[in-house]
Amino acid sequence: MLRIQRASCSGVLITLAVLFVSLALLAGVLHLAGYDAERAFVALWRGSFGTTNAFVSATLVRATPLLLAGLGVALAFRAGIWNIGAEGQLLAGAAAGTALAALIGDLPRLLVLPAVLLAGVLAGTLWASIAEVLRRRRGVLEVISTIMLNFVALHLVGVLVQGPLQEPLGIYPQSAPLAESARLPRLLPGTRLHAGFAVALVIAPLLWWWLRSTAAGFRLRAVGANPDAARVAGRIDAAAVAGFAFLASGGLAGLAGAVEVSGVTFALYESLSPGYGYTAIVVALLGRLDPLAIVPSAILFGALESGALAMQREAGIPSVVVTAIEAVLVLALLLAERWRAMRSAPGQRDTGDTALSSGDPSRPRMPGIA
Repeated sequence: MLRIQRASCSGVLITLAVLFVSLALLAGVLHLAGYDAERAFVALWRGSFGTTNAFVSATLVRATPLLLAGLGVALAFRAGIWNIGAEGQLLAGAAAGTALAALIGDLPRLLVLPAVLLAGVLAGTLWASIAEVLRRRRGVLEVISTIMLNFVALHLVGVLVQGPLQEPLGIYPQSAPLAESARLPRLLPGTRLHAGFAVALVIAPLLWWWLRSTAAGFRLRAVGANPDAARVAGRIDAAAVAGFAFLASGGLAGLAGAVEVSGVTFALYESLSPGYGYTAIVVALLGRLDPLAIVPSAILFGALESGALAMQREAGIPSVVVTAIEAVLVLALLLAERWRAMRSAPGQRDTGDTALSSGDPSRPRMPGIA
């Protein structure tokens, strides 16, 4: 128990150190590029946490799809599955939710809204199942197939909004606005914060409890730690457990897409996602694949996303600078975890205390598993 507590404390310190280094690097890059770093950070703060409206209507709204997709990514990574396709699964969920909303019309909200969200879950699951079938039957690495499917989903949305789902006038490449019955209610009057955020906050602790306190959750963690040992010693069907995690991961990402359409945009269009599915990977890693820790991680990245727009408006700094910092966060976190693993077991090749290992030595290991 003491060892676990020390590992958890060490992981938190590493995460905080990585954040500090990344922000310091951001300041250095801005200075070298000739920008006023102090003004940039003031704008970043104002656009994310500076006011109640900025925090509620910008940061938390942007954190919602990141939280749902991040939970999906974490679930797959926990099982040793490298699902890099949350972006495509999110777009599939958004497209399915929009199509169903247009199909069933203006029925009562109690019927329409759950159906739209369920359509998003099913579409995300179906999109992930393509990569799962390729992985199990053809041996195609899910890293490759899910990345490719992201682009397929992106172009599929483009076809839909310029074809079957295009708005009635046929002028704009987007769908018709969703009916009121297909829109998520606001959590706080006068703000943009919708009920999707509450849904995400409910799912996170439920997923944490399921992973920690149920036999099925233990089997998933065991398969992620070492599928061969789980299969031989634990008599666990490792392939079935990993497949379930893959599909459930896609379902959560698809739900994120349906929530984004029904809670924020109220229509489907090509640039619906500014890369939420990719950022969700960073969110999951920074949260150390722990569903509860992913909540503040998603809020942090929601703040970075909303603050980046404020930096661009008020200080004239390109918002892509924040995207570069997100990439640095991933690299720094991986390097820090590798350093911690080497220090905790000197002379050994690696340890299983802080990483997600698999029986196949050719498969990469993920940080943050305790």
